[in-house]
Amino acid sequence: MFIHPELIDELKKSKVILFVGAGVSVNLGLPSWGDLIEHMAVELDFDPATFRSYGDFLELAEYYEIKKGSIGPLRSWMDIQFHSPLIKIEESLIHKLIAKFNFHIIYTTNYDRWIERAFKAHGVEHVKVTNIYDLTKLRSGITQIIKFHGDFDDDSSIVLTESSYFNRLSFEGPLDMKLRSDILGKSILFIGYSLNDIDMRYLLYKLNKLWEGYSTESVRPRSYIFMLSHNPIKNEVFRERGVETIVADCDNPQRALEDFLCTITREVHGAT
Repeated sequence: MFIHPELIDELKKSKVILFVGAGVSVNLGLPSWGDLIEHMAVELDFDPATFRSYGDFLELAEYYEIKKGSIGPLRSWMDIQFHSPLIKIEESLIHKLIAKFNFHIIYTTNYDRWIERAFKAHGVEHVKVTNIYDLTKLRSGITQIIKFHGDFDDDSSIVLTESSYFNRLSFEGPLDMKLRSDILGKSILFIGYSLNDIDMRYLLYKLNKLWEGYSTESVRPRSYIFMLSHNPIKNEVFRERGVETIVADCDNPQRALEDFLCTITREVHGAT
């Protein structure tokens, strides 16, 4: 696969923020969105197929919260299902490479704790950031893991319902302000996202708007997204927003991401 020399150079200078999506945890066997919808349907006494036909996930989660009074029961179920004791995080090469790479800042839209647990399993110190209070815990030289869509330890932080998602789209919360500060002079590397992921695409749009009028093309850092397939139309749209695509050599999601992380680790640190 072709990896832009500029990305390797920025990685060597520790000027890249890692953004981690759901695809990173797929190899761990976590439940799918379909599994979550089926669980909500059963809890609400709906036929799963009928329930699914009534709306998208955000709407269905909103309805669940209305009927149950909170997303607490769903959050508890997700917490248990996402963290099976059968999962051996130390055996995940993807998580090991992330923990060992020495990224200074990692953002994730995943709810699960597997990135944090991988850091602990491999003896790498980190600070988890979920809300404004966690910002006081930041320390120089310690990797920051920012849970951009919330964490199971704090129900109020989880972006799961339509209302919470709309609030996230305002892009004005404490973590948003931190992101805007973090990206000044740094690139972003997206992994675990698809070309159709609306969260990632909206984030790219907002970041592009943030830079408009404040820098020339030669000054603004380029960002990158690792993808499984080539899409010339979306690639061009991304490029206009300051993002270059890196396309995998194989169509196996787990192996492709492992190969990519191994390659950049070898190019930057000389070993895997």
